[in-house]
Amino acid sequence: MTITLPSIKTAANILCGVVLAATLVSGVSARELRLASGLPPLHPAHDPLYTDFQELLPEYSNGNLSGRLFGTEITTLGNMRAAILSGMVEVGLFLPSYFPADLPNFNLVGDLSMMGHRNPQVTAAAMTEYVVTCDDCQSEFKKLGVVYTNSHANPYSLLTTAPVTKPEDLEGLRLRTATPQHARWVEAMGGKAVTMTTGEAFEALSQRVIDGTVTSISDVISFNLGEVISHITLLDMGTFHSLANHSVKNNVWQGLSVDDREALMKASIVANVRTTARWVEMVEEGKSVARENGLKIIEPSETLIASTDEFKTQDLVTAAASSEERFDIVGAEEKIARFDALLNKWERLIAESEGSEEAIVALYESEILSKVDPTTYGL
Repeated sequence: MTITLPSIKTAANILCGVVLAATLVSGVSARELRLASGLPPLHPAHDPLYTDFQELLPEYSNGNLSGRLFGTEITTLGNMRAAILSGMVEVGLFLPSYFPADLPNFNLVGDLSMMGHRNPQVTAAAMTEYVVTCDDCQSEFKKLGVVYTNSHANPYSLLTTAPVTKPEDLEGLRLRTATPQHARWVEAMGGKAVTMTTGEAFEALSQRVIDGTVTSISDVISFNLGEVISHITLLDMGTFHSLANHSVKNNVWQGLSVDDREALMKASIVANVRTTARWVEMVEEGKSVARENGLKIIEPSETLIASTDEFKTQDLVTAAASSEERFDIVGAEEKIARFDALLNKWERLIAESEGSEEAIVALYESEILSKVDPTTYGL
């Protein structure tokens, strides 16, 4: 599926017309933020990540903040950077993996998808705490002109046009990947890694340009991949967590009161927790749709699991060395170890909690938000 990007001029004209009309009708009251996920309506990173965020803003800000949510007629995910920096969008979903040279410290751990925990809430919380407290990451976002809020996480598996149960089945397969670590895994297994956006996978699969994709089973629904694949292998491929959920344009953040910054962060975290939970729900829904449509859901062999686990362990050294060489990151091994420690911390915290939305949000507040100074954060 290919989404045509609107030109900046066309999108700006649409946006100005909508904003002007809204202003004439409602007058000026709450600070209305222009929001965009850049994704289709059925995608969890749009609904609930942005739909719930929009609803929560007035609630947590006592009516001081509201949001107007725009669709892909204004910007797509691939065009989000330009949309935010131009001011067309004030809060948008940002994928740092699209810009490795600009955000190398973020992507050092964001790209380590296969470290992602089986419970994606653990990965989301660990990633959020890591980036919020990472001075190098914060400096990168500041230079880019946006303020980071948090990251959600999406569990990944293997969707293909042929059965894959053992390492030999991967030899020669052309697989779409979203992160460098997944690409290295494909190459290590004897396949060919192909880089493309999720939205391009449907067309590439239908035309047999690729033989499969490392992605969420939910994409059977979100991107209709159930029509162009035949098999799902339940191999734990970690999570995709190279995400900056509600990235706020710097001057917009600076213009908010301290209370409204806190409200925005709280609304963002609640939407984050709901979105990660929604991904898990959609994985199960994706399995149901796959079965209804005759797709085969298969288990990986012990040899494939063992080969993948061996790769994960060895690749951490490769990832650290590559980051230091390509992007001059200092102390990459120590930073990866810190991320691993946070994964262990959040695994324990969430396991000890009741695991509800309220419990996880409370942990975010006590372990992350309480340690963030809203008078200086992001400035």
